Amino acid sequence: MVSNPYSATAEEQPSANEAGMETLEGDLYLRFYVPSGAEFALPAIGIREVLEFPPDRINVMPNVSPLLIGTINVRGRVVWVGDLGQFLGDPTPVNTGSDVSIIAIEDQGMVLGLAIERIGGMAWLKSNQLKSPRSVPDSAAPFVKGEWTLEDGSSLKLLDQVNILTASRWAN
Repeated sequence: MVSNPYSATAEEQPSANEAGMETLEGDLYLRFYVPSGAEFALPAIGIREVLEFPPDRINVMPNVSPLLIGTINVRGRVVWVGDLGQFLGDPTPVNTGSDVSIIAIEDQGMVLGLAIERIGGMAWLKSNQLKSPRSVPDSAAPFVKGEWTLEDGSSLKLLDQVNILTASRWAN
């Protein structure tokens, strides 16, 4: 007799590992890089979407903070785009000579696009393995929640998207 997995009881169902699927533990995060090569993560739940825009579709605005690259139109909504690396204290500006990777973060109806160097991918990370951040510049400290030490010895810093979104630094 062939069993039907859709009609099996919970005890009869194969586990995720037996079915050849990976068991996912932790929370889902987006990993990405700023121009200096530093790797960061944001919780997937705070990300509205990830976009790529050619430089000619980013509207430069006069008399705004040098951290703001300009605005983009996302399905009829104007979204400000800022250079996340420079916001965190990285002296190298994001490359706007070719398509710009943008992470649109959202909180309570406010949306901000963060221009980054490149996307690293999605990862399931355990929040109980998050540690206090080491060697974070003072300019970035209010925006870094903690860091994970990766298997290769490098660190992955978790950013606080709400603090980034609401920072007065964007207005200066």
